[in-house]
Order: sequence, then structure tokens, then C-alpha cells
Amino acid sequence: MRTRTWWMIFMAMVLSGCVAIGFSHYDDIYGPQHVQVRDVGPSNGEGAGYLQLVKPVLEQRCVVCHGCYDAPCQLKLSSPEGVDRGLSKERVYNGTRLLAQSPSRLLFDADNTQQWRDKGFTPVLNERHQSEQANLAGSVLYNSLLLKMSHPFPEQGVLGNEFDFSLDRQQSCPSMDEFASLAKTKPHAGMPYGLPAISHSEFKQLETWLKQGAKMAQVAPPTPQELQQVERWEQFLNQHELKYQLAARYIYEHWYLAHIYFPKVNASSSPNFFKLVRSKTPPGKPIELISTRRPYDDPGVSRVYYRLMHDRSSILAKTHMPLALTDHKMSRLYSQFITPDYQVEKLPSYEPKVASNPFKVFSVIPVKSKYQFMLDEAELIIKGYIKGPVCRGQIALNVINDQFWVAFIDPEKNSVPAVSDLLLQHEDDLALPAAEQSNVLPLPSWIKYANRQHEYIRAKTKLANELLADGKLLTTDLIWQGDGHNDNAALTVFRHFDSATVVKGFVGQAPKTMWLLDYALFERIHYLLVAGFDVYGNIGHQLITRLYMDFLRLEGEQNFINLLPQDERQEVKNHWYRRSHISLSEFINRKTLLAAPTGIEYVTDDPKTELYEKIKTALNPVLSKRYDHTSESSVLAQLNSLPHKAINVLPQVSFILQRQQNGAHKAFTLLHHNAHYNISSLLNEDGQRAYEEDTATLVPGFIGDYPEAIWYLADEQNTQAFVTQLKAVESEEQYQDVTAKFAIRRTHPQFWQYSDLLHQVAKKYRGVEYGLFDYNRLENR
Repeated sequence: MRTRTWWMIFMAMVLSGCVAIGFSHYDDIYGPQHVQVRDVGPSNGEGAGYLQLVKPVLEQRCVVCHGCYDAPCQLKLSSPEGVDRGLSKERVYNGTRLLAQSPSRLLFDADNTQQWRDKGFTPVLNERHQSEQANLAGSVLYNSLLLKMSHPFPEQGVLGNEFDFSLDRQQSCPSMDEFASLAKTKPHAGMPYGLPAISHSEFKQLETWLKQGAKMAQVAPPTPQELQQVERWEQFLNQHELKYQLAARYIYEHWYLAHIYFPKVNASSSPNFFKLVRSKTPPGKPIELISTRRPYDDPGVSRVYYRLMHDRSSILAKTHMPLALTDHKMSRLYSQFITPDYQVEKLPSYEPKVASNPFKVFSVIPVKSKYQFMLDEAELIIKGYIKGPVCRGQIALNVINDQFWVAFIDPEKNSVPAVSDLLLQHEDDLALPAAEQSNVLPLPSWIKYANRQHEYIRAKTKLANELLADGKLLTTDLIWQGDGHNDNAALTVFRHFDSATVVKGFVGQAPKTMWLLDYALFERIHYLLVAGFDVYGNIGHQLITRLYMDFLRLEGEQNFINLLPQDERQEVKNHWYRRSHISLSEFINRKTLLAAPTGIEYVTDDPKTELYEKIKTALNPVLSKRYDHTSESSVLAQLNSLPHKAINVLPQVSFILQRQQNGAHKAFTLLHHNAHYNISSLLNEDGQRAYEEDTATLVPGFIGDYPEAIWYLADEQNTQAFVTQLKAVESEEQYQDVTAKFAIRRTHPQFWQYSDLLHQVAKKYRGVEYGLFDYNRLENR
């Protein structure tokens, strides 16, 4: 008791700023710092306790802000390795750095905790003398929790200016010797930051664990049935023949972000997930990861092996891209890459200017095979653009509209010999900026790639005019219809200002724009934004990636426009780019509208809307209805037609929980789509906003991984009042009146109970797609 009392008095003095212990004093009291061994295995009593009692608290209270690339201070609490690694003052997302920085990907860029210390990461757990007192006194994690417990949180109000929730805010990332100073100058900075303290019982649970040395354990290994499937797939991907090796390289470069699972051997909604990785070692031996910036960089070994590594981290919604592997999928891959008659005489180089260009590396693989492979999992491939590291930040995303539909050219029509010859003849023009690697001078590079894009588009337009001269083929039959069963044929992309989402189906009202992707365009977007993008690259690399994406967006939009009547095409394009100066990107894409007439018969004076309906009709047999609105929520359905002044004040993503009479809950998402006169401006997005054209879409379930507002509606009467008041909102003050009545604000005293409820409901709606939401964008209003 005397020790405990002394400890609480001591911490109170530290937190009040009366005592500041320096680094040397910690050495004097607790000895020098040295890395501890904390992974004790799940069978050990301490390890089992961690999995059963500690890990759930960390997930539900900490990982919801500290889980991935953009976690504050790079603190990832989603795995024992991340907890051990600790904090870094260096930002991953830095759009101003002049030189690329060293990557800091957990598991890949260091093999152990000491190597992370050598890279500048500081611990959040005590790494000095191990005693109960020292383990608490020397833990940044514990002291951060205690700081919050010591400073009561306001209930149901808007937090003051001392709280900064901007994504680019200044971060302290203190080591233990800096913590006393932080506590004195920023007493509001306790954890969870800007959210209520965890409960007393949760605090005691973590305190006990930390006292005892913070021992951890990994989750249970995969089942024998799953390991059997892993063995089969690794055997398939690592055969000796060059044809297999080239196919495996192509598959890996498109699937390496996916969370792979085996539905036939695990019917659970929470199966084990695996990542496809490159290893120095063959199947049957422990994986030795090949760590390179990009998935196609030189592996530094004579033979690469493609292995399935068990992903033992907590599953986060923002990075979760499930991919089911079955016997049918293996047969499909065999028919796409092995059965076709082509020869691989020599494996391609890993030299950057070759490896970054898929049209060079995989030129011998038939276009139809590659395109069908991408279409089979089109949502997954586009999720890579959305959930990969490029998605973070407004500058990265202001190249796309807030809502648009995506469809694809039919592979039978996109892989005719003339198209394949075009790609071979222009493979150099199809080179991508990643050929310059991660340190780029943007203007010279941009001019070079702009000229190449112009040459390719000129040749593509010329060929299209020849092939489609009579217009008979320029109909909705040109569009891939999912082979009659694949719902990847129709997708919707939503941008939420600085994040984005892709879902199956044509969701929401008819959008301003639509993309129609062909193979070359689909492939280039993947290698630009996923395989070739380095989040640690310099400002030039990030800028040229953003500028080059202008070309590809314009090309996808133009493919759609070309299905319209000839006299409507330029008018529609002009409307999409109102009030824009002729941007360099548009200049490069000049004169690319087809001269060929459309083969579609239009009967209204609004052909664009008519074309949307014709495409929906053509794809209706495979159109996902998952996010179609139902009559069961007729009151909430009114939110689809909110006045623009009410929409203007809404956050981009709002989650709604509606309690039913039986006590169950229905979930909805209300999306706010920012309208723009054009999206040609890189740095003046606000100046291009068309506020009166903003729209809102209500869908059942959850769209988005970063809720910015959470609304709780207790019954039908409550729902009607919410809708009525929201429709009348015309100002920020009126919006805050609504949040005070219906929102689960950051300061809500039961915030964490509602957070648990939100995740419980999400598990039912999302199933295998479920992952923890991220609260870093939760509004303070």
C-alpha cells in the first residue's frame, strides 16, 4: 500500500509539472535502456492473458486511432511488433520533402525492435529495469492513459481550440524523458486523444498488464486445413517453368495488398488472412521477406518465391481488402496464364525503367489473359487505389470527382490483334513516372510523360476511328457485362475529401461523370497509384503521380463521352470542366473525341442521363443491389433530397444507427458529395467548388472507413425529428443544435459504449469485409 500511495503521489507531481525527470535520472533510477523480450507465446499464462484480456482493449480503444500508415507518431498498436516498435517523430505523409525518406513499414523494414531503435523509434513500454514501479513510471503508454484519467473530459460539448484534429497537425511523439514536459504544457494531450478516457476497469486491466512487464503473444496460428491450402497455392505459384514464374510475378504485383483467405475451409466470418509476399526461401522453409520499396523492385536474389504469410495484425477497415481463393480461382488462373499458347524465353529485367512498365515486362502474356484477370476482381484492384497508401490526403484525391461510376470495355473487343499491336508499338509511350523512382524533378518529368501520353492517345484515337467508323460497334455492347455473373462489372467510387471508397453496383443518383476503362488504362492506373507509388517518395514523385493521373482520368471520362451523340460530346465535356483554364493535361488530351458516330439510338433531349440508364439496363443482370435503398427506411430516404444549404454543412461520411422496436439496430451511411465546376486545379480546390450543386446519398449499411459523424436514432419518432431538423439546417450553429440532440460526439459520456455497438452492427453488415473503423477524422462540432 505504501508503494502504491507513493507512486500515485509521484505521478500526480509529474503530471502537475512539479517534477521533471530527465533522461539521465531515469538511467540513475532504473538503469540503462535495453530492448525487452515480450512475446511469450499464446500457451504461456501471460500470453494467454494478453490475448483474452488486453488485446481486446487495445483494439477497441487504441487501434481505432493507432492502426496504420497515418497513425499519429507511426504508433501501430495493432500487433505485438507495433507495440514494441513504439513512436517516431518522422511523418510518413509529408508532401513537402525534397528527398525520399527511408521506408518504415512494420515487418518489412526492420527485423527486430533493436533495429527500430536504431532507426529512431522510441518505446512506449518500459525498457529499463523491470519492476512493477519501473514498468509504470517508464511507460509512455501508461502515462498517456493516466494523463487523460487525471484531466476530466467535458461532457456533450464541442472541444476547445487546444485540441487540433487536423491530419497534418503538429505531433509531439514524446519519449519517456520528454513526457513530464508534455504533461505540463499540454495536459489535454492524454490518450485516447480528443476522446473520453477508457473505463476504470479497462484502465486497471492495462495497468496490471504493464506492471507485469507487458508480455504479449501472437494470435493462434492458421488451422491445418488453411495451411493445407497455403501449401497448394504456394506450389502453384512457385513452379520452375518460366511461364509459371512470369505469371506468378504478374499475379503478385496485383494482389500483394490483398487479405487472402480460404472460404471453403473456414466458413467463419473471421477467417485467418494471409498476405502474398516475396521471399528468399522456397515453400516449406520459414519465410525470409524481400523488402523493397515497390513490389517490382530488384529482389537481389536469383530466384524469387511467392509465399503466403499469415497476417497476425488486427484487421482495419481502411486497409482490409479480402480476396477469396478457391479451387475455381486456381483453375481460372491456369486457364488465363498457363493454357494460352505463348512462350517465355527469358524472364524480364528488374531494372526500374523496365520493371515499372507492365507493358514491357508482361508483353508476351496475351492482353485478354491479363485483362480478364484484372476484371475478375475489379473491385479489389480499384480498392488498391483507394485503400493503398496513396489514398491519404486531399491533394492525392482532388484528381477525382466525389461520386462517379466505373464500367469496363469488354475483353473480347479490347484484345483484338489491332489493339494488342497498338500496345506493343507504344509500350515506351505507356511508361509511368515510377521509372524515375522516388526522387523526381517534377516539371521535366511531367513534360516527358505528357508528350508520351499525347502520342499514345493520338494513335489510340486514330485506331478507334478506323475500327468504329460505321458506329455499329459503338454501343453498350462494347461494355463488359460481367460474363453474365460477375458483379465486378459495375462499380461506384466515392471520394470523401481526403479519403475514398469503392463499392460494387451503381450507387446513388446519376453522377456527374463516369469512367469507362479499357485494359491499358486499367493497368496504368494500377501501376501509377499502387505498384509504382512510393508513399515515402519526395515531393516531385508525389506531384508527378498526381499530375499524370489527370491524363488517365480524362481518358476514362472520354471513353464514356464517345458513346454519346457526336454533337453532344464536347458540350458534356465543357460542362464537366466549367470555369477552368485550359489545363496542360486537357491540352495534351486535345482532339481525342472520336469522329465515329455512336451506334446508340437516343430518344430524349438529355442523352447523358439516357446513356446512364442504358448502361444500367445492360448490366442489370449482374448489378449489385447491396446498397440500394429500401422502403423500410422511408423517413430517412428523405435525406437523399436535402436542400443544398443543409448538405453544405454535413461532413463527408456520417454513420447512422437506428434502433428498432425489437432492440436490434439498422445501419445507414449518409454521404456528402462536394460538387466542383472542374477538378483541373491542383492547389485551388475551394475556388472550384459548386456549393449549390452538392448532393447527398443515403445507403443501407456502411460505406467509408473513417466516420466523421455518428448519429443515434432511438426510435421512429426520434428519426422523424432528426430528418425534419436536418432538412431545416442552413448554418453551422443550426447544425450544432442537431448534433447536440442526435450525434454521438467525441465528448459523449457513453462514446465508447456506442463505439462498441457500432462495431457490433458493422460485423453483421460487413461479414468477411469487417474491420475496425478509424476515428482520426471524427469531427468536433
